[in-house]
Amino acid sequence: RPLHFHRDFVHMTDRNGNSAPCSPIRVMQWNILAQALGVGVDNFARCPLEALGWSRRRSLILEEILTYRPHILCMQEVDHFYDTFQPVLAGLGYGSHFCPKPWSPCLNVEGNTGPDGCALFFDESRFELLDSVNLRLSAMMIQTNQVAVVTTLRCRSTGRCVCVAVTHLKARSGWEWLRSAEGSDLLWHLENLVQTPVGDDSGVKVPLLICGDFNAIPAEEVYRRFAASPLGLDSAYKKLSPDGLTEPKYTTWKIRATGESCSTLDYIWYTKDSLRVDAVLDMPSEEQIGPNRLPSFHYPSDHLSLVCDFSFKEKE
Repeated sequence: RPLHFHRDFVHMTDRNGNSAPCSPIRVMQWNILAQALGVGVDNFARCPLEALGWSRRRSLILEEILTYRPHILCMQEVDHFYDTFQPVLAGLGYGSHFCPKPWSPCLNVEGNTGPDGCALFFDESRFELLDSVNLRLSAMMIQTNQVAVVTTLRCRSTGRCVCVAVTHLKARSGWEWLRSAEGSDLLWHLENLVQTPVGDDSGVKVPLLICGDFNAIPAEEVYRRFAASPLGLDSAYKKLSPDGLTEPKYTTWKIRATGESCSTLDYIWYTKDSLRVDAVLDMPSEEQIGPNRLPSFHYPSDHLSLVCDFSFKEKE
């Protein structure tokens, strides 16, 4: 079987040349491609059907997770939570929360395994669970089909808290206004959550990690809303660029019957005043991805995983 992509971590050093502390928090963001959607009507033009079988994809998805062993794992399009990811990852020491979409497109596919949704996993040896809520996002006071899981964790080694959100915004062009509204709703919820005193950190704003498939390129309004939010957020993957200001060229690359799509839609946002990016996993090259793009025999999803190492900045 072909090996999955070889990707290297790019380590950041601060201005004094100091490298990262010895035990950063590893965060993984990944839209894993719902099984029902991969083999459904909206298929991938150049991906052999055998590469889309669940047993093969299941192995590759778990291999990717085990390669990087994140302390926090955020996934979208999870339609095998109860029969695969929850039990397998629980056996590896992960706690988890899942929020299905109210009207999942997976339910329209014959032989589906239930609705897809967002899932958040955390390493219970590293984190203590303080709180978790499932959100259904709204636009102009009307609930949409998009969801988020928001979990507050306390790091066992430092005692510091972090609030982690995973979301998946509305897909396709023409829905930019809806993505912007959904993103604003999520930001509103998070602004309220981080103001709430947590445990011993009363009065201290809790740092945020927001992982998602935003279905939005960096030029879109929803991206600008997150970048300009009073929560003080920055996008971790900009750290890969020479100027530190530019997102990667792609986080998804696929060929459908309607044409080829290569764009950046996935992000890990973090509170820049209280969290530091120590390392970022680089993106595979066009040559590694190959002419038939994603998914493939090498890689189980049309989206690439994002993996970053974070640490808490010292309190001032």
